[in-house]
Amino acid sequence: MASAWLDDETDFDGWRQAARRFRLEGVTPAEARFAVRGAAGQGSLFDTPTAPPVEASQVGELRVPKDFVDLAREVILHRSQDRFDLLYRLLWRLGDEPDLMKVASDIDVCEAMERAKNVSRASHKMKAFVRFRRMEDEAGEAWVAWFEPAHRVVEKTAPFFQRRYTNLRWSILTPDGCAFWDGEALTYGPPATRDMAPAEDEIEEFWKTYYASTFNPARLKMKTMQGEMAKRYWKNLPEAALIPELAARSAVRTEAMVSAPAPEPNARLAKATAPIHERGPADGLVASSLAELEKGVQGCRRCPLWRDATQGVCGEGPRQAALMVVGEQPGDQEDLAGRPFVGPAGQVFNAALEEAGIDRADVYVTNAVKHFKHEPRGKRRLHKTPNAGEVTACRWWLDQERGLVKPRVVLALGATAGLGVLGRKPAVTKERGEPLALEGGAAALLTVHPSYLLRLPDAEAKARERELFVRDLMRAKALL
Repeated sequence: MASAWLDDETDFDGWRQAARRFRLEGVTPAEARFAVRGAAGQGSLFDTPTAPPVEASQVGELRVPKDFVDLAREVILHRSQDRFDLLYRLLWRLGDEPDLMKVASDIDVCEAMERAKNVSRASHKMKAFVRFRRMEDEAGEAWVAWFEPAHRVVEKTAPFFQRRYTNLRWSILTPDGCAFWDGEALTYGPPATRDMAPAEDEIEEFWKTYYASTFNPARLKMKTMQGEMAKRYWKNLPEAALIPELAARSAVRTEAMVSAPAPEPNARLAKATAPIHERGPADGLVASSLAELEKGVQGCRRCPLWRDATQGVCGEGPRQAALMVVGEQPGDQEDLAGRPFVGPAGQVFNAALEEAGIDRADVYVTNAVKHFKHEPRGKRRLHKTPNAGEVTACRWWLDQERGLVKPRVVLALGATAGLGVLGRKPAVTKERGEPLALEGGAAALLTVHPSYLLRLPDAEAKARERELFVRDLMRAKALL
């Protein structure tokens, strides 16, 4: 039997050196023994290591895959007694099976990966369930927490708290070891006991009140909750004392919530909501008029954007307009009004048209995508750029608009509009202002979207870009 002594339960470097030496000396997994100095149940007066510890420079060359080393660093933190033996067994086998770590179905690889997953889960739970309590010492305010992790993850997880609570002095005490942050350095110490941490503080009652106020009885699922917040952690969580009572009252509170009358609708939103449009023909419609095309857009299901939009927004302008301007998509105000370019970007666009000597009444204005793509943020709906699939799906309607209006020049505002018009994503800055031939004999021009001018923070840059935008409009007029 070949024995190796490790300094502590997570002594990865010590295990690594000893395992490397054993492997080079041909010590089989059955003959190798790893023990921790001072660990309960390990070692006796008659046990001595077969060889003294060696420096890394004294150990011969042994190459193993990096994924094994990374896995071993995690598995070492597991509480299982045979983790050192499992890792050495894998190391031994890697000599004859260099691709062993890629075989996820192998019993040793599978077991090691499962233990690494358990360690990662324990680290995650530590981030979620550590509760600091305030105390005072000679240096002032400090925050102390007692935690009992499922595995030895204190040193693995402490840097997370260092990053989160950089401006506080804190200590995390555990039965395996402690972590300390003094505002400048993160250090580690020996194991602690529960009585070394404060039992409670004045902030705890506020935390319990907050927890109780956010407890939703209608969504209570005890099994799911215990799966995420295991009972082993409850004894160190102040809010856990409230769970039995809150759970017992959940049925009564849920019934009261269900029987309560519905709140009045938001009057402001009700005024802003656009009228309901009758759904039009199927997506495959080939329209014979702009009015028929608009009905088709209202019933369009070619992509999912219709689900969250108030309505489809088609173009507007004369049927035989010589100039067609294509934007990206309707914005929040356009979605409610059912008309293109009526929001802030539309105001910039109208002013630029006037400066370029173009009457908007003579221009057909539309968008590459007909429904408003957005994400809710509080009471606001924030614009999201349509993806290539959504633009391609909507070309069905844009191509029909072009076929009905038959413009001589199509001005695309931005890359998304360029994709809808050209069928490819253009480089707007490189191709800007250059006539591009379209099928049917029309010419296309590229320029920026007016919303780009609104986003520029620098007044000088905004004035310069606006001048270029007006110049592009004048170039489009000249092509007519």
